[in-house]
Parts: sequence; structure tokens; C-alpha cells
Amino acid sequence: MARPRLSAVVMTHPRRRAAAEELARSVPGGLLRVVMDPDPTGTPSVLRTALAAWSSIEEGATHQLVVQDDMVLSESFLDRVRCAIEELPDAALALFALWDSRNGAAVRMGAMAGARWVGAVNEYFPCVAIVLPRRVAEGFVAYGRRRLGGWPDDILMHRYLGASGVPRYVAVPNLAEHEDRGSISGNAFRGPRRSVCFVPGDRPGQEGRTLTGQTVLPFFKHGVAQCAVRVTGPGPERWLHLDAEQYLRGAGLPDALLRPPGAGACGPDVRGTWLTALAMGFEAARGGFEAPSGASRTYAEAVATIGTGGISNASTEEHLALRRAPLAEVAHRALAAGREAAAEPRSRPRRPGGPVWHGAANPLGDHLVRRLADLGERSAALIDLAPLGSPDPRVTVRPPGEPVPYTLRVGELYGPGCSRRSPVGRMVWDALRSRPVVAGGDPDAEVCPVYVNDLADAIAAVLRARPEGRAFTVVPEKPCTAAELARAVHDAVRPVPVQPAPGADPGWHRPADAPPPPGWSPATGLARGLHSFAQWLAYEEVPEDSGSG
Repeated sequence: MARPRLSAVVMTHPRRRAAAEELARSVPGGLLRVVMDPDPTGTPSVLRTALAAWSSIEEGATHQLVVQDDMVLSESFLDRVRCAIEELPDAALALFALWDSRNGAAVRMGAMAGARWVGAVNEYFPCVAIVLPRRVAEGFVAYGRRRLGGWPDDILMHRYLGASGVPRYVAVPNLAEHEDRGSISGNAFRGPRRSVCFVPGDRPGQEGRTLTGQTVLPFFKHGVAQCAVRVTGPGPERWLHLDAEQYLRGAGLPDALLRPPGAGACGPDVRGTWLTALAMGFEAARGGFEAPSGASRTYAEAVATIGTGGISNASTEEHLALRRAPLAEVAHRALAAGREAAAEPRSRPRRPGGPVWHGAANPLGDHLVRRLADLGERSAALIDLAPLGSPDPRVTVRPPGEPVPYTLRVGELYGPGCSRRSPVGRMVWDALRSRPVVAGGDPDAEVCPVYVNDLADAIAAVLRARPEGRAFTVVPEKPCTAAELARAVHDAVRPVPVQPAPGADPGWHRPADAPPPPGWSPATGLARGLHSFAQWLAYEEVPEDSGSG
């Protein structure tokens, strides 16, 4: 086989041409060529420029490298890229992952395992610094040209690579760092965007050491400690989106261990860092990863970005710099605690048994079933989710030995597993694709959004209490208006325009008046729930028409 040959470009907009040319000069041998946005006065589009960059692969090259103009490259950047394409010639290689992303979480686990590349997971595929084999680059150009004006390039790349069966890897440590210079494509609202693990002096070598098949990825994003958990079957592979606390409690860890040690209350940054690193240590020990030595710069850097990445969306650079060292110390202590917990008998696997579900063989059912299992619900109740799809959405719950079921009527259900065609789903789906959020009908209409976890908690509350009443409503304590919901989508998903449509019927409904389940109240704020729903729709929901999706 002929030795791989690399073609490389930096993609840019005329407003940032000077930065692109400076980056190109930093690479020896004049390898990096500058490719400009072909329509610089048009609507800003990273995808449009990316397609021009992928189309510019040189004659005879086997691989194309595309770097965006606001990246800083490691000292061994080209050497590691060239070694990697020799070891992994058929793979797509991401050279950067954000510090709060799922792919970033995979990189952290790879750093603990001593890997040099980790398999990418079900998320957007990072495109700010990326290498593709020639045939893959050419295929993406054809794929992307049919989809201009829709999804961003990184989500399209994720979908294209997955549909094409292309192996996907992310570098450990990253080979590039992001240097914020303002965002032409409208990403400035995300806060500082840094690498999960950038070690400028990292040397090339052992590029064939890969880690794939990860099933649990703890990550800290938007102030919430979370776990992406892979479900391998039955049916197609899919991922559940869980709170880290829920995951750890379901795995058998005691409540006392879920709180950071020390007297008094701790801030949300400490708590989120603790839970994320606790889950990382727990999973690393269960996966047989030995703790790297303290001299491992890659491991140290990967740990140091857990806390700062988790709060980056709402923090300044100055605040993140102040919190980096204290949160890194919290993370190291939590990693050790997680490893110890994995070795103790109390860290038991989830036991079999529990409710019998009808209408649960779908993503929504996956999330509700898992939530109740992690809450420890073991009653052999019959739970029917099928009526959730009716014009009168509800769940029926029949505890064992009771002839009459409980009926829980539900407001506007949203979250992982829910349809993009629901009233809330349509708003989130449009915002994800940078389209206006359409607020149909009366802007003052009352809306009762209910997050999927809160529905599961309501079911659990009924099974615990076994109340005399048989009818309940699952709605927020304080409904919002349609206009407030549209604004919440704007704030939590993407700051797109909100477009009123007075003549449209959005299909809002409110359940008949009945009390809430005893002892239950919703625990998920609207902003947090909408953000989680958006992530699930972007990475998990597969539209019937993938062309317009």
C-alpha cells in the first residue's frame, strides 16, 4: 500500500484572513493553504466554507486536513497527524474536543487508560481540526451540498460518518486548542470553548493505542453532572442521558458518598465536579484502568478541565482561571473515592425485578424505565405508557393486587425520548438548526411543560404512597405562557429569533384538574430540561427525512 500523503488547509472568512495566514505560516513547509468562504457576504455558514475546504484536496493526496482559523496547534501537530494516518488510514480523526462534551469525556477515560486515540461517541463530531481519508472527504462534500441551510457542519459530519460506517477517533491529548476570537457562526453564547486536554509538548508515538467501546461517559456540562450510558440492545444501539447522581445511586453508591466531603454547603461547581469525577473513577476501576502516575501530563490536564469546563457556559476567563486549581483538587479526590467505591460490596449492580411496562419499547420508555430502576422501584406494578401518545396524554399504573389503576394525566411532556413533532419539540428542533422559534397562537396561553424525569418521579411517588385517590395530574407548580416557553428555548438552546404566529394552533393542552401525586413536585428547571432535550434531539433522534432533518 502506498504511504499516506497529507493535504492540508485552514478555512476562514475574509474578516479573519490575517489570523488564517498567521496560522498557515506557523506550520513548516508551507503545507497549510488558506481556503476562504466562497460567499463572504451571504448568511454566515461554517458548512459552506467547510465544503470548500474539503473540496480543495490536492491531487494525489490520500488524506485532507482541515483546521479552522482560531486554533493553536501543538508542537508535534504534523508528526502526530502523519503517524496517526499511517496507523489508522481509514478513520476520521478529530484533533480537538471541548472540555464539557461527551467526546471530551471519552478523551478523559482514554487518558486514564493510557490510550492515544479514543472512539468518538454519539455526539457531534468535532470539526475545528479534523482529518478525513480522501474518499470520505469527497463523500461529505456531496452529502453536505444537499443539506446547506440546516444542521451545523459538526452534526452533519457525525451523521454522515455514522451512516457511512467510517471509524471515528479523537486524539488523546488533543493536538489543537481553541483560541476565542469571537464567533462568526454565532457560538459566542456558549462561553469560553477550550480543549478537554491540550498538551503542547506532547510527542508522537504509539498512535495505534486506541480505546473503543466505552459504555458510560461521565461529563460536566452547563453546571450539571451527567452520564451518557450506551444501551446495546435489544434494537439499535442508543444512548441514555442520565444525571450522574441518578446513575451512581442506581449503581449502589450510598448518598453520603455523593456529597463532597467537608463541613457546610458546597457550591454547584464543586458538587458537579465531585459527581463527575466520582463516576469517572468508579467506571475506570470497573473497566480495569490503573490510575496513571502523577507524572502524566495528559492525565493531569484532562482532570484539571472537568470543573472549569462544566461551568464555562456561564463564566468569564478570569473566573475559570481562579477556579481551575481548587476544582482540580476536588476532581482528584473524587476519582480516588470512585475507585475505592468500585472495590466495595456496596457498589452492587442494579438488581432485576420491578414494574412490568407496556408501550415502553422506545427511547422514551428507555429513559422512564431506567429512571425508575435507578430510584430503586421494585414493585411489580403494571405501567402502561401507550396512552402518552393519545390526545389525552396519560400513564396508567396498576400496583399488584389492585383492580383499579391510577391515572396520571400529563402536561406537555418533553425531554430525552420525546418527539420533535410535539409542540415543545418543534420549538427546540427549529432552534437547533438556527431557525426562528415559532410561537404559535396566543402568546399568553398557559403551557404546562413536564420533563421526562419528573414524570418518572411522579410514577414512583404513586407507587410509594398508594393513595386512596386514583386520578392525578403531572404538571408544573407554576405553568408558563407560550411566549415564556419560546424565550426559554431561545435562552437554553440557541439565541435565534422568536417569531409569533397568531393564526397557528400549536396544540397546547392542559390536563383536567386533579391533585398532584402525593409528595411529588417537579425537580427539573425549564432551562436545564430544554438543554437536555436539545442534546438528545441533536445526537439521538434520527429523522425520517435525513436530507432535510
